[in-house]
Amino acid sequence: MSVRTIEPLWTAEDVSVYLGVPVSTLYQWRYRRTGPRASRVGRHLRYNPADVRAWLAKQAD
Repeated sequence: MSVRTIEPLWTAEDVSVYLGVPVSTLYQWRYRRTGPRASRVGRHLRYNPADVRAWLAKQAD
């Protein structure tokens, strides 16, 4: 039996550190629809780490 581990969603601060950009840049990208996909969880913005990694890989192309 395999055990699945679920990676927690990232905050804007987590993504900011991962990408090395200010949080304000993430909000600008979200407004312009150019950054990694994010979702609202209540009033909080959350990022799926897999989506962030996929977006970053696409930027390298």
